[in-house]
Amino acid sequence: MQRAPILPCLPGFSIDRNFGRTRFHKSQHFDKIHDGVYYLSEKADTRAYSHYSSLYPRGKEPEIPSWLAYDGQRLMFKAFFQETVQEKWKTAFHIRVVNISFFLEDGTMKIVEPSVDNSGLEQGVLVRRQRIPIPDPVKYRYYDVLDLNVGKEPEIYGRVYKIVDCDKFTRQFLNRMGISVPDPIEIPKDPYHEIQKAEREVFPKKPNRTIDTLGNFLKYDRQVLRFYGYWDDTESPHGIVHDLELHYYLSDNTMEIKENVSPNTGRDSGPMLVKRMKIPKFYTGLEPIGAENRFTVLNVLGENIRQGYYMMDSLDTGKITDYYKDNELAIGAEISVFGRRIVITDMDAFTKEYYRTKYGLDDFTPLIHPRKDDELYQKVERYIPPYNGFGSYDDSLGNCFTMIPKPPKSDFIKFLYHDKQGFNSHVLRFRAKMISKIPENEERQFIIRVFLMDDTISIFELAKRNSGFQRSLFQKRMPIMLPCQNIFTSKKPEYYKSQDFYIGARLNLYDFHFEITSADVYALRYMELHCDKFPKANKKIIMEKLRESLQPVYKEFIQLYAPPESTKDDIRVLEYEKLREALRRYMGDKITEHEMITIARYYSSHEKIEHRSREYVRRLLHTELYRFLWNDLDCLEKDLHHWDEDRTGFLPRESLYTILRGCRIPVDVELLNSMLNHLHKAEDGRIDYKDMLQFMNVKIDPLPPAEPVNVKTALWWASEKEPDCGEGINWCDFIKDLDIKAEENVVKDNSNTETELALTHQI
Repeated sequence: MQRAPILPCLPGFSIDRNFGRTRFHKSQHFDKIHDGVYYLSEKADTRAYSHYSSLYPRGKEPEIPSWLAYDGQRLMFKAFFQETVQEKWKTAFHIRVVNISFFLEDGTMKIVEPSVDNSGLEQGVLVRRQRIPIPDPVKYRYYDVLDLNVGKEPEIYGRVYKIVDCDKFTRQFLNRMGISVPDPIEIPKDPYHEIQKAEREVFPKKPNRTIDTLGNFLKYDRQVLRFYGYWDDTESPHGIVHDLELHYYLSDNTMEIKENVSPNTGRDSGPMLVKRMKIPKFYTGLEPIGAENRFTVLNVLGENIRQGYYMMDSLDTGKITDYYKDNELAIGAEISVFGRRIVITDMDAFTKEYYRTKYGLDDFTPLIHPRKDDELYQKVERYIPPYNGFGSYDDSLGNCFTMIPKPPKSDFIKFLYHDKQGFNSHVLRFRAKMISKIPENEERQFIIRVFLMDDTISIFELAKRNSGFQRSLFQKRMPIMLPCQNIFTSKKPEYYKSQDFYIGARLNLYDFHFEITSADVYALRYMELHCDKFPKANKKIIMEKLRESLQPVYKEFIQLYAPPESTKDDIRVLEYEKLREALRRYMGDKITEHEMITIARYYSSHEKIEHRSREYVRRLLHTELYRFLWNDLDCLEKDLHHWDEDRTGFLPRESLYTILRGCRIPVDVELLNSMLNHLHKAEDGRIDYKDMLQFMNVKIDPLPPAEPVNVKTALWWASEKEPDCGEGINWCDFIKDLDIKAEENVVKDNSNTETELALTHQI
């Protein structure tokens, strides 16, 4: 608040001069001290102090300020100054090179001297960034653009600088302003540095004590040349020909020599003949202590230690040491290793490639290694006593090699690739029956499991109720030897492998004869995927066998077994039983059951056979519910409605299985899963639980009780008598792949046994 001078100082006579004003700032601008540091200052009019004309006409200067137009731009000049030195000999001055920076945004300058190693001077920023006044009586006179150019000698704080050069930007900027820039001027040489350079070339005072081998190390690290040779020491008493191996390390030019000592030669010397070191070419004797040092210490003056003066012999006079290099090693070369004559006879593949690339050598014919008559020996194999039958063969073999036997080692690589990986168990399961003259044993059923990780076999018996046999493990997991072989010998006996198991095979497992009748889907699929190891599941080999056997009787085979064309689809399906009958008729024992199943699975019509009907599974379920007197269907329905919050009537299979197990339904798990398989499903795979309630209701549409059976055995995969394929095979694809050309076309008769299309294979 302010008052008017003509009015009295009374309330109501004061005037507010800021009334209606919206902007209260002062006229300010930023000044830049150096990079990253700014401050606020009053905006000053510097045009009154400028002694040169403007680049623009009067009144048409751009409104943009200089601190914004030239932000970050500076002129760089290279200069030197001469500094007088009174304390140094043979030199009266130094030449010191500096860089002068002129900042266009505010007219400040900075002088920096580049650092030079071992100069003995404090280098760096000589004059910090500031506006530098010109040494004349005129006030407000500072160095500007017109005062700096190549050839000028500005005086800055009592020191005169000679500008000799500028950078490209500075030259272009001055030329655009109409200022010509002369050519660069050569900087005079510093006499002190010239004298030091001459002294270093003639006689260095401080020679380099270390040899830089980093370059060779980075280039040749882990690269070793290997040579084979011998040292003939037969001239000395009891001397022999030593078999040697030379290693030359390219990273530091060192060598090591190893001796290959044969076992049981009676020599207990170590295998290392010469440790890794540089081997001299000329050897006269052991060198005195300190000879390995790279420098020699000279006694310049004095007889005793206290009053003596010492210095290092930088020229290394009188010391001549020459070591073996890679260019002196080759096949047939003779080297002297501390007085021993060693002859190189051969080298490895990497060494040959090295000499072929670097030196252009092509002849690498090895030399013959000499041997004395008494050194010729014959290798004697270790005698292994015959197997005595106690324990396994590998376990008993360990007693023959060591005093303290060790457990036999398994094939770790095979275990790594065939161990259980998720749902891939690498276990083949087969169902088999026992072959025996005893009537009770003929009906016994077994499950044979083959573990691919170690080819071990386990047998489990599926005994029927009241059969007199127990449902239990028949043979524990272990490798089983092949029959009819003499095991009491030194030769390792042969064992059953996974390739020996297939449908239809007859096996003798420890004097028990079995016939494999079926296999699970995993075993069939695994054998087909790895058909190179399982020939019985190799479709290509089987088709070649069929082609060879059916070629003579192909016309008869087509006439008898060709199926009629389907009216619904243009697909001709041959039943599996007829295919089996035809193959048995024309091939006999040349084809196995597994091979026929492989063909049926490959050419399957994808029509699944229903082994267990819905009514049969419902009869088994009602029988079990009657037997355990279960009638808690209402509680089960409440639990299903609790899980189905949206009342859709459908639930996932996993949820239904959890609910059934939680309600303690007194039936076997296999029966529950079979029931879930026969229920109605939606498009997304969820199951209709209302259909499940009707399926389990024993009061509505009751069924007669089923015959007592072992539910777990009856509903397991091994109970299926047919292969996992459709009801038949695709006849057209089978004939096309069979690729047998008949001599004559067969005319289709009234019974539609065959068509011309099937004979010519133009399907």
